[in-house]
Amino acid sequence: MAEDNAQIADLSFEDALRSLEDVVRRLEGGDVPLDQSIDLYERGEALRRHCQARLDAAQERIEKIVQDPDGKPQGTEPFDAG
Repeated sequence: MAEDNAQIADLSFEDALRSLEDVVRRLEGGDVPLDQSIDLYERGEALRRHCQARLDAAQERIEKIVQDPDGKPQGTEPFDAG
């Protein structure tokens, strides 16, 4: 699984998200044997963590871009504003 995690770390956000969607689709299909389901679930969790880390890093970069030198926001809206 360590090799698999190393491969996940090299994925772009978009590729990791597509892989995660594939894992979810396969698990929801219900035709995967139990042992393979467990392996898929573990991979899915690793992909989810990777995607979340990439999103967190992107949000941090955005926040740095929109702050003035004193760290104060420059007329922005919250990141998760809908």
